[in-house]
Amino acid sequence: MAPAENLFRAFRRSSRSIRTIMHSPSSIPDDLSALLERARAGTPPTEAEAQLLAECNDLQALMATAAAIRDMAFGDRITYSRKVFIPLTRLCRDSCGYCTFSQQPKLGEKVFLDPEEVIAIAEAGRRAGCKEALFTLGDQPEARYPAAREELAARGYASTLDYLGAMAALVLERTGLLPHLNPGIMPRNALQTLRPHAVSMGLMLESTAERLGRRGGPHAGCPDKHPAMRLAAIAAAGEAAIPFTSGILVGIGETRAERIDALLALRALHERYGHLQELIIQNFRAKPGTAMAHAAEPPFEEHLWTVAVARILLRGTTSIQAPPNLSAGAHTRLIEAGLDDWGGVSPVTCDHVNPEAPWPQLDVLAQSCAAAGKVLVERLATHPRYLDAADRWLAPEIRKRVLSLMDAACHARPDDWSPGSAAVLRPEPQHVRGHAGTPARRALIRTLDGLLAGREPTEAEVVALFDARDEDFWLVCRAADMLRREANGEVVGYVVNRNITYTNLCIYQCRFCAFSKGKFSANLRGQPYDFDLAEIARRAAEGWARGATEVCIQGGIHPSYNGQHYLDIVAAVKAAAPDIHIHAFSPLEIQQGAASLGMDIRAFLTELRQAGLGTLPGTAAEILDDEVRRLICPDKLSTEQWLNVVETAHAVGLPTTATIMFGHVERPVHWARHLLHLRRLQMRTGGLTEFIPLPFIAEQTPLFLKGRSRAGATLRESVLMHAVARLVLHPLVRNIQASWVKMGRQGIELCLAAGVNDFGGTLMDESISRAAGAEHGQEMSPAEIESAIRACGRTPRQRTTLYGDVTAERRARANTHYRNHPGCAQVPEVASRTEGEQDACVLP
Repeated sequence: MAPAENLFRAFRRSSRSIRTIMHSPSSIPDDLSALLERARAGTPPTEAEAQLLAECNDLQALMATAAAIRDMAFGDRITYSRKVFIPLTRLCRDSCGYCTFSQQPKLGEKVFLDPEEVIAIAEAGRRAGCKEALFTLGDQPEARYPAAREELAARGYASTLDYLGAMAALVLERTGLLPHLNPGIMPRNALQTLRPHAVSMGLMLESTAERLGRRGGPHAGCPDKHPAMRLAAIAAAGEAAIPFTSGILVGIGETRAERIDALLALRALHERYGHLQELIIQNFRAKPGTAMAHAAEPPFEEHLWTVAVARILLRGTTSIQAPPNLSAGAHTRLIEAGLDDWGGVSPVTCDHVNPEAPWPQLDVLAQSCAAAGKVLVERLATHPRYLDAADRWLAPEIRKRVLSLMDAACHARPDDWSPGSAAVLRPEPQHVRGHAGTPARRALIRTLDGLLAGREPTEAEVVALFDARDEDFWLVCRAADMLRREANGEVVGYVVNRNITYTNLCIYQCRFCAFSKGKFSANLRGQPYDFDLAEIARRAAEGWARGATEVCIQGGIHPSYNGQHYLDIVAAVKAAAPDIHIHAFSPLEIQQGAASLGMDIRAFLTELRQAGLGTLPGTAAEILDDEVRRLICPDKLSTEQWLNVVETAHAVGLPTTATIMFGHVERPVHWARHLLHLRRLQMRTGGLTEFIPLPFIAEQTPLFLKGRSRAGATLRESVLMHAVARLVLHPLVRNIQASWVKMGRQGIELCLAAGVNDFGGTLMDESISRAAGAEHGQEMSPAEIESAIRACGRTPRQRTTLYGDVTAERRARANTHYRNHPGCAQVPEVASRTEGEQDACVLP
């Protein structure tokens, strides 16, 4: 009998005894029970205490402790990465007793994939929605095989790691997939060379038991499997600040104490460097044709035990993962043991390391998570907590690629939809949970109950609302719609208005704006323009003639404008269209205008009101948090200044709207702060007429083009912003408006079922979002708006700016104009617009 088989027959005998123990009732000694209680409370076991866990045979107690620790750290989320598997080479200088991936070179066959083959695999993954390209390969094959050395030399590379770096860079450039590299032992210099081409890397520790490398053991004849060598390589990755994956194998002949020793060694490295984003607890599977083909596989209970112990030792500092294809039909039990991540799952390629085990269908995996009270969420190859600190963990070349693929919570964008896009919408799926007793679900329900009763939420509660996914997403939307119905019934308002963006010359350098033309933005789209007073007046009169009740006037901060010019604009519009409502000038324009005249804000606003200004648009708000404003508009109004202008406007009798521009560099915590600022402002003044979420249209903006922002809000985030705003601002702000230019007709329909009661305006000459990349047109007729509203089972109502009734004359004038100009919604009257304005782009 082979020595390896002797070793694993012995382990099989121990496995039988473990199985018997796991299925028999037992009690936990007092010292072990106290250890688990401390672990639940946040105190991890010391190294000495950890060894006590080897004697713990109460699996349910271990799993309950591990699950509680997991829930505190990760809530109801179970993550996975959608990946494609690229086996760059099957050669390896090691000969592990359980591995079928490693193969011998064959005469006349290539030993490495060609670049064309690499790209073909990656491109197939991209088309299937993958974001990760997992490169797997053997350890330094050129050290063992002449064929590997010769082929590398012919390709012009000195080593396998050199070729790997070139292929990772090629995949990143050609497909946008994020490379994750698993090439075995990597020296420190190779880690630094590969870092610009990889979002993360990995190396399984497998075990710290040196005896497994002796003759007859699974690691015999494996020079790269010495524990000290692998630990040194993992430490080097920490020194290089590389998000890293490691883990252990369960059932290759090690003891429980040895597994604990390996986990403690990994914990020590993670405490030192913080780089272990996930630990894989992988169960051994016997494979035909290997030295361990007849070795006993570990009992499933022993796998659960190890997952639970890993969670207890590592707490919530790293993700604990188990391959879902190696535990088919038992996913719920792994979740109960404290798992929070499934690792990579491929819709394209098999698991080349375990080809006998097919990947589960994602919908099946989602149902398993739902049955355990969890939500399956797609992540990128790097976990969210590392992406949230990307400046530290990612090379600049990778960082900008990642931004375009992630959402505000640093998970993967679920599809290609972005604000302004005409892509077909895929609403949030709903996998009904098997139970609703998880801590996160109970907390969400308590928050919703409080909001429905009118209580002000905490910042953390608002952040949790924005994290709602799957069934919870719809729960939040339904709660918001209940409040909408309470405040507004089934009526949906809209206003017939005209936009006049009077200049795109601006002295400010907002990094999200492709509209302004100034010293540092001459290369952006469009030509500089500046309407004189006569042109502004003409456009206002034309809007009135077309049935508008409102003219919305905003522009850049022109270097030669002062406050008198704003007063002159109001006077010119009033002279041309005396009865039109003037909705004009952002808080930034107000502050600049007042400062230019040496007046305080209150006095300047009073003069504007006396001249005929009716209301202010609450734009220039962006995100009301100075941490974000320093990144996107450092020379603009501070949060305090914006709030001061708006509060002063309310004090002098000028109502305002309020906006948020989201989906760029901010996080949900900044959304929460923004909404709470507005709630408290409205409690003081009552002057906000409506709240308008404005999803960031990224395509043509400097921030996005330079790789410094996300690709705009996702559909889930965009709908949730409307719903959460309704919940947080209720009952103080009655009206929540959705922008059809940003959301499109389908998006508006979703928003109308999530707390929205207003469709916005017909706009007349909307050139701002269109130039930023929006595809939903420039104008929508009253008939089109009313048709869309009725299609949602709601009642349309044409309104004034202040939500009053519109006269019969105004309604008739608007309907007559649009009936006589049926193409105006698609092709505005070019004669009334300058070339510069047609190409202008601004984000409020």
